Amino acid sequence: MNNNGQPSILLIYTGGTIGMIENPETGALLNFDFDQFQHYVPELKRLHLQIHSYTFDPPIDSSDMEPKHWVKIAQVIADNYEKYDGFVVLHGTDTMAFTASALSFMLENLAKPVVITGAQLPIGKLRTDGKENLLTSIEIAAARNSVGEPMVPEVCIFFESMLMRGNRTTKINAEGFNAFRSYNYPPLAEAGINIKYDTLHIRRPNPDAPFRPHYSLETGIFILTLFPGIQKEYVEAVIGMKNLRALIIKTYGSGNAPQKPWLFEKLKELDSRGVILVNITQCSKGTVEMRRYETGRLLLQAGAVNGYDGTMESTVSKLMFLLGQGYSKDEILPLLNTSIAGEITIPEE
Repeated sequence: MNNNGQPSILLIYTGGTIGMIENPETGALLNFDFDQFQHYVPELKRLHLQIHSYTFDPPIDSSDMEPKHWVKIAQVIADNYEKYDGFVVLHGTDTMAFTASALSFMLENLAKPVVITGAQLPIGKLRTDGKENLLTSIEIAAARNSVGEPMVPEVCIFFESMLMRGNRTTKINAEGFNAFRSYNYPPLAEAGINIKYDTLHIRRPNPDAPFRPHYSLETGIFILTLFPGIQKEYVEAVIGMKNLRALIIKTYGSGNAPQKPWLFEKLKELDSRGVILVNITQCSKGTVEMRRYETGRLLLQAGAVNGYDGTMESTVSKLMFLLGQGYSKDEILPLLNTSIAGEITIPEE
């Protein structure tokens, strides 16, 4: 909150379609410039907020987003944490769910909103979805409850009227404005005439613990997607990666794999080498239940741990985060079965 009582928001432009502005004469797309940006979104002034911007130079195309860029975003937020009431990150859509998931782990005990948004059309286009996504994201980042606390003090994605927990989202549409969905967790808010918050599902920080950013990530991870007719040579090529620290196995249904003895033997070999094995489902909705069928039990015996209803994006970033903290395999395994930032649902026994 600044001196005149207006909430202050830091807009972080990393790259992506939303910040591209079309030159009306040439039709060429120009990179983000906040002063020009305000010309296309004059409604920003009507929000009565103090809005400042930080721009990546050069902007990063979403498909080029890397863990080092997640570190930079986390550093910008941490460096400005005490100066602003909330943060809005403008990001390309292709890897947005990865970034949102990673930040949810990297920004431990976050007590301020970090809302990530973008657009399918540039902000200067007549039919752009970017203007509504931007304005509502800023409004959410500045929103406070009756006692002055942030309405949503966690990392979120806002897209097409829906506010979703960042580590629960995945991109589902390359063309439509409804680009993201959270299949296994309800929306945190829905924006219609009013913004309706689901306060029961919004995470709250520990008031007795400090905000703590983390910057170390380890990328020695590979994903093995199972499919009918999968060959031994293919699996051997996948698991033969140098410096492999963890393998995510994308299985069928509730966590099942084909009953090929050589497959389980290969997985057991990896487990004995200290490689972490995580079982997640290829289905968008639902959870892994490894004791439900014999094929799931065989994966348990091979050393795989249950990834429950975690998305592929959150499982990847969670492993990068845990490995980056220098934890041993024995320390990481129980944390994979723990909801660190609301990323998985642990069923009641």
